[in-house]
Amino acid sequence: MRTPRSRRLLGAAAALLAAVVVAGCGGGAAGSGGGGAPKDGGNLTFLIDSLGDTWIPNNSAISSFQGHIWGHVTDKLVYVDEKGTPSPWIAQSWEQNADATQFTLHLRPGVTFSDGTPLDAAAVVANLDMWSKGDPTRGINPIGLFPKTYQSAAVVDPATVTVNFRSPTLGFIPTLGYHGSILISPKTLALPATDQANLSKDIGSGPYVVESWKADDQVVLRKRPDYNWAPAALSHQGPARIDTLTYKLVREQSVRVSAVQSNQADVAYNPSPKELASLKAQGFTVAAPRYLGFVNGFALNTKVAPFDDVRVRQALQHGIDRAEILKTVYTEDWLPAESFIQSNVPGASDHRADFAFDAAQAQALLDQAGWAKGPDGVRTKAGVKLALTLYPNPYLATSKAVDELVAQQLRRIGFDVNIQAFDVVTYGERIKVGSPTVPAFEVTRSFIDAGTVGGVLTDANKGENWFGLGQSDATLVQLANGIAGASDAAARTKLLDQLQAHVLQQGYFVPLTQIVQRLYVQSPRVQGVTYNGIAYANYYTAWVGD
Repeated sequence: MRTPRSRRLLGAAAALLAAVVVAGCGGGAAGSGGGGAPKDGGNLTFLIDSLGDTWIPNNSAISSFQGHIWGHVTDKLVYVDEKGTPSPWIAQSWEQNADATQFTLHLRPGVTFSDGTPLDAAAVVANLDMWSKGDPTRGINPIGLFPKTYQSAAVVDPATVTVNFRSPTLGFIPTLGYHGSILISPKTLALPATDQANLSKDIGSGPYVVESWKADDQVVLRKRPDYNWAPAALSHQGPARIDTLTYKLVREQSVRVSAVQSNQADVAYNPSPKELASLKAQGFTVAAPRYLGFVNGFALNTKVAPFDDVRVRQALQHGIDRAEILKTVYTEDWLPAESFIQSNVPGASDHRADFAFDAAQAQALLDQAGWAKGPDGVRTKAGVKLALTLYPNPYLATSKAVDELVAQQLRRIGFDVNIQAFDVVTYGERIKVGSPTVPAFEVTRSFIDAGTVGGVLTDANKGENWFGLGQSDATLVQLANGIAGASDAAARTKLLDQLQAHVLQQGYFVPLTQIVQRLYVQSPRVQGVTYNGIAYANYYTAWVGD
């Protein structure tokens, strides 16, 4: 039951939304029609639950929220579809040497940034260097999943770039389609971080440009009339069809959905999964594209007790009933986890037996580890409770509901579970991998190529060290390095299978479900939307019907 204060807040949000939507849609309400042949013109309003805390390209391009804007303002060197298959974009062709340590990119001629400067080889080299190294002195991060084996890039001629790696890097080309690998004008890259954080100064080569923006409010994009270098995979060339895209911040989930239902907006991001069937029955278009990446689950910090004990980690894996999660929180669009990476990632294999729900086995493991149940059902050891705090990931709309159900399940086997939720900004500041206060970090992370997976699991080559192991697990280090340095695709797939088995059998990762992180409900008048390998909606191909 909502309190009077909640009703006042919802009413105020709805009033504000109505005022903005009228302006954003040019006064025209969304109709109930749709379909027909593609047409030019019209405006689209997209309601989103966050716009992040910075627009510095390197620091924001991998955000689940800001990635929507960057995907329309910028281009990438290659396009990657939902099966992980790369195809030409700004790089119209490429070659690699025999051991995959050098790649040559041939660029599409005539591409320009929106300020008229050429997107040439020098611009590509500047971007590759920035993705790899960032600039810590200016507060600019490297792109986390860019290959850490990167050595250098060089201009051969204005349309040709060579890229060198310290060791074989088979995943380089697919990673060029990752949502962090956005092409930005060298003029922007040279700016101080404070200027790069001003979205109006961030120049890309994409089909839209920034017409206006207001921090923590909205971003308005207008189509670029001279754009003519989309990837062939999208089956559309020339300018975008829709005139403007307005991304408006509306935090309340029910307000976003209601606005689409009442024809005040065109797309609502992150509706409740349980609403999808009803919305579809009402004639609205719903989409739950699965991305390439890690499944939703917990990376366990082995430096934090009690998860320094493999038996406790395994008990946590076996104490979670994933079928109940799928039935209670989700719909048929969600699939059970088979590993700690999504099953649509090339090279993924089925390891469900290693973490299958078995409450009796979980209880036995905790007994063996010396955790005894008290009269209140909570286990203790040497006077210490078997405690766990879960921090729902705000980038996943269903995270809190899932964590609440997981907490109930783990309490049945003796865990004392607490839940602490934060908004996007606070979460980013306080909940970090490796923190001694975060024993279980909830992962929602996309990637394009499995060759990058090993780079996050240990601290080798400045890896993210998800499990707090450093390089103490020699088998994990060997497998991760073998995958990252493989020059043969078949050999890499075999190593990837072994890595998945090892990580899961050691209880380092607790899979929950395969992830559908980006959910959309849209007006039926919006047609022709496409979704790439990281599940972002692309409105370059779309049009608005009558």
